[in-house]
Amino acid sequence: MRISANFDGGNIETINLDKHDDIQLAIRPDEGGEFYQWFNFRMEGEIGQTYTLNIMNAGTASYPKGWEDYQAVASYDRQHWFRLPTSYQDGKLSIQVDLDCEAIQIAYFAPYSYERHLDLISSVQLHPAVSLENLGLTLDGRDMSLLKIGDNDPAKKNIWITARQHPGETMAEWLIEGLLNQLLDSDCPTAKLLLDKANFYIVPNMNPDGSVRGHLRTNAVGTNLNREWESPSLERSPEVYYVTNKMKETGVDLFYDVHGDEGLPYVFVAGCEGAPNYTPHMAKLQEQFLAALGMASADFQTKYGYDKDEPGKANLTVGSNWVGNTFKCLANTLEMPFKDNDNLPDPVVGWSPARCEYLGEASLVAMLAVVDNLSE
Repeated sequence: MRISANFDGGNIETINLDKHDDIQLAIRPDEGGEFYQWFNFRMEGEIGQTYTLNIMNAGTASYPKGWEDYQAVASYDRQHWFRLPTSYQDGKLSIQVDLDCEAIQIAYFAPYSYERHLDLISSVQLHPAVSLENLGLTLDGRDMSLLKIGDNDPAKKNIWITARQHPGETMAEWLIEGLLNQLLDSDCPTAKLLLDKANFYIVPNMNPDGSVRGHLRTNAVGTNLNREWESPSLERSPEVYYVTNKMKETGVDLFYDVHGDEGLPYVFVAGCEGAPNYTPHMAKLQEQFLAALGMASADFQTKYGYDKDEPGKANLTVGSNWVGNTFKCLANTLEMPFKDNDNLPDPVVGWSPARCEYLGEASLVAMLAVVDNLSE
């Protein structure tokens, strides 16, 4: 048998492959060693054989609670992903594999490869309403790509959407793919009306270096981009530096930052209620947005999530807090699970790329519900 992670987004290290019922593996930490949880590897073995894969350093991963009730994802064709029997005990994550083909890919969540990212931005630029702008280069020399959708009419609202500040949160770019497909569908009335009222600025992948390197949370030099918004730099966080500069150029009326949460098995948002510049108007918009998203998607809920910051106490290094505070606009961090949505569980696939895409479509409905009220 053989295990490999020498590909885009791959991450695993082998410790011992001698016993099929005790294959010992370890997750490779992000640059700098502070974070790790993302794994993504290819296994080759004997059809009909049962293998037990043990990730030995799971107990010291960034979010050990993320392993509770978690099931690893796998695919034989790298298109359709399903869940594998997985257990966590005594600091060890154990994954059971009954091989139906010679090779299988196993990951923390369905990967969204850099090649698929390039395919996405290349395909949508063919639409007449879309233009592609390179904001600058990452530390590894990759493009920071911005999709601009609309006609730049200054009378329209400016909606900014970012995803994958944390590269291991691949569900974020799956959501962007669904959102873009709906937004550019000429037969979709929601999209047509939204584009009559707003210009969109979308960064499908804020952290392409970390994505390719197989990182969970950081870029090429180990920087957590979602703690850089107050004072980004070209040396540590050029990705945020370029985006914030562009935002200052365009203005922002609505910000939607898309993420995944390791521990909570729910879909929820975190707003910027603790921002010093938070206003009653922003609070009203937040209430309208959450209600509309709840109507548009049965996956979304507001019971479970993060505690709200106290007034004036928000961490302004976080993207949604900085944007909401700087532009006095509706700003949210959307969180999706790595596990399953406990409100609507699916034992075969759990939370999946398809469900991310549907949530992206529903997000447009919520944006349409508030677009006319974004200005006081």
